[in-house]
Amino acid sequence: MVTTERAETRIGRRRDRDRDRGQTAIEFVGVTPLIILMLIALWQCALFGYTFILAGNAADVAARAGNGSQWRQSAACEEAGREDLPSAWQGKARFSCNSGFEPGLYKVQVRLTVPVLVPGVLDWGPKVTGEAASAKEG
Repeated sequence: MVTTERAETRIGRRRDRDRDRGQTAIEFVGVTPLIILMLIALWQCALFGYTFILAGNAADVAARAGNGSQWRQSAACEEAGREDLPSAWQGKARFSCNSGFEPGLYKVQVRLTVPVLVPGVLDWGPKVTGEAASAKEG
């Protein structure tokens, strides 16, 4: 009697194990799209942050160059600002180089478009603005 109960228990356990086969694979396939969407969202956040850093740096460089130039301040400002921008961000970059906002300051505003997933391919994302100012000397 004891041996038949053990045999039935073993058979029951084996049936339970057979029933659970493939469950891990199905769960993995079900969660994979969520993992991919999370990675895409993280990548887009990284592109947003990188564009913000590029806009701030371009504005800073442009403000120093425009302030230091005696002639063609706006052209010097824009050329210096575009110089360090990667090619994917240069196309839609907008510079506003003005010295007339406040006395004693040369202000620059740079607007860059955040690329969507692949820089240089889809440029219809949101805009990021970077601003900088340089004190006028002399």
